[in-house]
Formats: sequence, C-alpha cells, structure tokens
Amino acid sequence: MDKKILVTGGAGFIGGNFIHYMVEKYPNDKIVNLDALTYAGNLETCQPIQSKPNYQFVKGDITNQAFIERLFEKEKFDIVVNFAAESHVDRSIGNPDIFMKTNALGTQILMDASRKFGVKRYHQVSTDEVYGDLPLNHPDLLFTETTPLNPSSPYSASKAAADLLALSYYRTYKFPVTISRCSNNYGPYHFPEKLIPLIILKALNDEPLPIYGNGENIRDWLHVIDHCMAIDLILRKGQIGHIYNIGGRNERTNLEVVKTILKLLGKSESLITYVKDRPGHDLRYAIDATKLEQELGWKAHYNFDTGIEQTVDWYLTHKEWWKNILNKEDDR
Repeated sequence: MDKKILVTGGAGFIGGNFIHYMVEKYPNDKIVNLDALTYAGNLETCQPIQSKPNYQFVKGDITNQAFIERLFEKEKFDIVVNFAAESHVDRSIGNPDIFMKTNALGTQILMDASRKFGVKRYHQVSTDEVYGDLPLNHPDLLFTETTPLNPSSPYSASKAAADLLALSYYRTYKFPVTISRCSNNYGPYHFPEKLIPLIILKALNDEPLPIYGNGENIRDWLHVIDHCMAIDLILRKGQIGHIYNIGGRNERTNLEVVKTILKLLGKSESLITYVKDRPGHDLRYAIDATKLEQELGWKAHYNFDTGIEQTVDWYLTHKEWWKNILNKEDDR
C-alpha cells in the first residue's frame, strides 16, 4: 500500500461519499473508516465497498483518547481526514454539550495523536456556518477565507472552535494541517432529517413539508462528489496551514429547493407547510471558492438543476437504504 489514510465519520453522509471516492480512485492506498455509529452513522452506506481489499472499518469514538492512541500506534496513519462531527443545528440548540465534546475535544484528541505518531497531513473538514450569515439584500457579498468568524449556533460555534484549535496547532507546533469550509452538501446517502432528503421522503408519502419561517433563507448548494474531489485536491496540493472554501455557486432559497423537488416528483405545492422559525436561523450562506479554483485548479462538476435531479432519482432507486434508517429511528 502507498498511503494509509484514516477517515473519521466515514459512515456518515459526506464522509461515506468520500470513502467511496477514495477507495475507488486510489486502490493502492489503504482507507480506514473510523466511526462511532451514532444516530447519523450507517454502515449500509459503505456496504458496496466493504469487501474491497483497500478498505477497513473500525468502530470507535474520537473523544476516547486511550482508544485513539492505541489505534494510531497500531496503524501508523500517513493522512487523517476528520469528518466526524455532530452536525444538526436543531439538535445542537437542544443539547449543545455533545457538540462541543465531539467537534472540539474530539478534534484536539485526533490532532494530539497525529502529532505523537507522525501523521504527515491532517485535514479538518469544517463548514461555512462558522462565518455566521449574510444579508439577503446584498447578493454581491460572499464568504472568503478571511471573513471573520461569527457562528450563530452551538453547532457552528463548536466547529469554529475546532478550526481555531487546528490553526493554533499549526502555529505552535508546525502541525501539518489544512482546513476546508464547505457550503450545504446534497447527494446520495444523506441522512433523512436534513432538508433535501426530508422533503423527498415526506413528499413521496404526501405528508406536510415543514418550512421554517417564510422559506426565503438562502443556501449555496454543493454536490457531495464535488466536495470529495475538492478535499482530495487539497490533500495532494493544498498548502499547510491554509483554509480553503468549497462552494457550488448554486444559491437557492429553501422554498425554491422544495418546489424544485416537488416538481421532479410530480407532487403538489399544497404540501408545503410553514412552521415557526428556528432560533438564530442564519439568513444566507454564500461561498467564494476563488482561492480553491485559482490556486489548485478545482471546479464544480455539478450544477444544482442536474445534481438535484440525480439526487431525487437516487432516493427513488435506493428505498431500502433510507427505509432501514427510518425503521431504526422508529425503534428508538
């Protein structure tokens, strides 16, 4: 094997897609998937690649320092990519402590083990939510890598803490870290409580579709495979100590996203139901990915119209995957 790569959170949505991408693209690299299999972790996501000779799954929690050190000492990883995170904003509002533990403390434990056991590159997967939000009436404003951090929720605050900790390790220890901050992802294997899969599955059952506030909040949508390709590029060519924004340049209001899905499914807009807005709900996210595009040569392969159509088709042809998740949720 050329390199041994640890991917944390590899049974989740983005991490799982990254595992698929890396296992297929780099057959001579060993890809180790570390996941605690909490509510959002699903090993069925990695079922298509579980028999690949360059893939290995390990169950474990990144906040367990003794376990992490034993794993790193045994495996001698070359690269660590940290996707492991609590990521649902609503859950962070109700239960912030687990977000700080996993997202901040877990990051510290991973970086300490990486330093101790000679990891050559550590990549921290972050989010555009660390920047806070932008006004709806200034479409010219975008998040850049130098935009001040201004998180709005316990979730985004915990991710901002992890980012700052990673940058401090670079400055203090010359730790070989890179950070990426992405816009909203969509695509296959997305956990059903998130907006796009939630709307698809509820619409299929002709259930009311809950939309926060007036539905005018804007998000920049990034196909998960474009995200995976960007991280791979950062690992190969990115500069140590640098932050890279990853965005799809596909801004849509939440209401526009929902109406697009309803049209693709042939469902009535009468299913839309407006509900009380989320506390501290960010108005608009918009990423400027110029640095990634110009310095590393990345560009998005998906636009939202084609990407969302493929995503809807994926959920229609992979009903067993999401029905198993919903059944597990019902059993809790």
